[in-house]
Amino acid sequence: MDLGIRGRLALITGSTQGIGRATAEALLAEGARVIVNGRKDATVTQAAAALSKRGEAAGVAADLATPEGARKVLDAAAKIGPVDILVNNVGYFEVKPFGEISDRNWLDMFELNVMSGVRLARALMPGMLERNWGRIVFIGSDQSAKPNVDMAHYAMSKAAQVSISRSLAELTKGTRVTVNSALVAPTWSEGVETFLGKAAAASGKTVEELRPAYFETTGASSLLQRWAEPAEIAAQIAFLCSERASAINGAAQRVDGGIVRSLF
Repeated sequence: MDLGIRGRLALITGSTQGIGRATAEALLAEGARVIVNGRKDATVTQAAAALSKRGEAAGVAADLATPEGARKVLDAAAKIGPVDILVNNVGYFEVKPFGEISDRNWLDMFELNVMSGVRLARALMPGMLERNWGRIVFIGSDQSAKPNVDMAHYAMSKAAQVSISRSLAELTKGTRVTVNSALVAPTWSEGVETFLGKAAAASGKTVEELRPAYFETTGASSLLQRWAEPAEIAAQIAFLCSERASAINGAAQRVDGGIVRSLF
C-alpha cells in the first residue's frame, strides 16, 4: 500500500533508537523525508548517517525537556522545510514506588514526556492548518489506560498525551490535518534491555530469564504474550501519519497487544 506521503517532511523526536528509529525507517520507506532527534550529537549523527542510506534524513541534537531544546529543533527543522508530520515519541520511563517519587521526579517526567510535544505542536500546528495538511501523533502507552502502580508518574504523562492529542484534534475540524495518539504495547527497546540488565544484575538472574517473566506478572493480560518489536509499533504509527489515515482524527489507537482488557 502506498501511504501517500512521498516527499513529506517528518520530525520524529527521540528517534536514534527504539520505536522512534523504527518509525523513521518506516517513513523513509514510504518516501518521506525525516528529521531525527536525540540528546547526544554523536548518536544523532550516527543515526542520521545510517538512515540517509534509506532516503533523505537529517538530525538535530537537543534536550527536548527544555524550551531551549525545543527551539533548537524547530530552528533546525525550519532550515529544511515546513514540517508536515510530527511524531512526539521522545520520553522515558522509571519504575519507582509512589512514596519515593519526588516532586522533581514528577516535574522531570512531565517536562520531557508531555511538554516536549506541547511545545512542538504549538509551533508546528499553525503551519499545518495554513497549508491544510498535516499529521501529529503522540506516542502513548498501554499505561495511558492501564497505569502501573509503581510507575504512577510515567502513567500520568502517557494519559496526559492522549488528552492533549484529543484537544488538539478539536482544532482541526474541517481541515486535512489530523491529531491522534497511539497506545503502544510493552516494546523491546534498548531502554528496556538496559533496565532489565540492571534488574538482572541485582537479582542474580539473566536478562533472558527476566524477559518473559514480565508476562507472568504485570503483563499477564497481554494477548501477545511477548515484547513487541519496534517495527511492529512503527507500522501503525506510519499509517497514522499517512494520507490513507485521513478519516482517523482525535483517536487513541491501540497497538498494545491486547494488554488492556477493554472493548474500546
